[in-house]
Amino acid sequence: MVGAAFALVLADRPGLLAWALFVVSMSLGALSSRVGPNETAWGWAQRLTLHWLFTLFGPVVDLLKVSRLRRGCGGMSALALLGLLVMPVVGGAVFLALFSAANPLISNALASLSLPPLSGQNILRVLFWCAVFIGVMGLLRPRWRKPLVALPERKIGKPSAFLTRTITLSLIVFNAVFALQNSLDLAFLWSGAPLPGDMGLAEYAHRGAYPLIVTALLAGLFVLVALQPGSDTATKPLVRRLVVVWIAQNMILVASSLLRTADYIEAYALTRFRIAAMIWMALVAVGLMLICWRMLAGKSAHWLINANAMAALIVLAVVSVIDLGAVVAGWNVRHAREAGGRGVELDLGYLHTLGAPALVSLMELETTTDDVALRDRVAAVRQDILLNVRRRQAEWRGWTWRDQRRLVHVDALQRNRALSSPAPGARGWDGRLVRAAPTIAPAPVASPVSVPLTSLTEG
Repeated sequence: MVGAAFALVLADRPGLLAWALFVVSMSLGALSSRVGPNETAWGWAQRLTLHWLFTLFGPVVDLLKVSRLRRGCGGMSALALLGLLVMPVVGGAVFLALFSAANPLISNALASLSLPPLSGQNILRVLFWCAVFIGVMGLLRPRWRKPLVALPERKIGKPSAFLTRTITLSLIVFNAVFALQNSLDLAFLWSGAPLPGDMGLAEYAHRGAYPLIVTALLAGLFVLVALQPGSDTATKPLVRRLVVVWIAQNMILVASSLLRTADYIEAYALTRFRIAAMIWMALVAVGLMLICWRMLAGKSAHWLINANAMAALIVLAVVSVIDLGAVVAGWNVRHAREAGGRGVELDLGYLHTLGAPALVSLMELETTTDDVALRDRVAAVRQDILLNVRRRQAEWRGWTWRDQRRLVHVDALQRNRALSSPAPGARGWDGRLVRAAPTIAPAPVASPVSVPLTSLTEG
């Protein structure tokens, strides 16, 4: 069921992420008949790794096994069979060549036979079908290896009073430092108060977005390593309260990082990388909550890995369906300064880089803007993207369902309002006219002065 869903995603828009999720889901389906219902994410990761590794060399392993089986049953091995066929094949080829030289019918028949040219495209096709064959064989005959590497179980002994005091003091110091950072964020970032000096909100937001996420990851790693569930240190009421407060402060820190990124996007522009960064921040927040709950509820390490793996797979599945490029293009067009937004000037070069996902947003901007110069630039970028999309859709290898829906939307917009052609001339990547450098006329060369012959003779 899941594999069929990702196959539909691939039919809509082929992509690396959708292919990876499709391969994972199909491999899970092939191995699920031999795996119990309570298998952990750690065990599945090992099984999938072994499955893909042995699938890659599966046909060669099967040939070796067949060769040994026939040899053990008194049959002929693969090497012996190859030696047996050498003389008939070579001798038959020699006599066929002689008959071809003597008989024009045979010669013409052999001349009409030709192998495909050894071009780069044909080599890629052969490699593609070999990969498909290996993948199908791996699904029909999954490789199975029982031994798995278990997670190391840490024996929890009675900690020393020194270790307990160190962890307690560390949590107190960490909470105080985090309280300072969160107080500054609440005072300036969340409230919108003016920053001291010449620092702007965009600079304040940009400088702290990613380092604060690293700080939250280090905090989660500290709780994961120093406070094992069931240990005496983790069961002390003071330590548990300090951990809960610290995780809560980390959640505020992650929320501040998200707000910083959102403010930076509001001031500048949205990109797919910034969307991915915000998704990563949300996953960090989920991981921190799971780590805290694991300590409070005494859950196992397998439970923590399973929960994080499930959250990551859900996010990846959603991202594989959503067209992030179209989301980015639509947001940038709506919030650009030319459209009345508070953002910076619209970066048509970046929208040109997005390609087909930006097509509909560019057409909507072209049909609504009153700026003649902007409309001309948008028309130039839109025209180039539209030509490329139509060219790919005309080929069966490049056709996608999503681009077809885009073209239907484009045709509907064109019926409502005719699109103007851009002014003629060479264009830059952002749609601006490229002005040719003025040509400098060469300096006139002085003609040689002719001296009359009579003047020379008179002298």
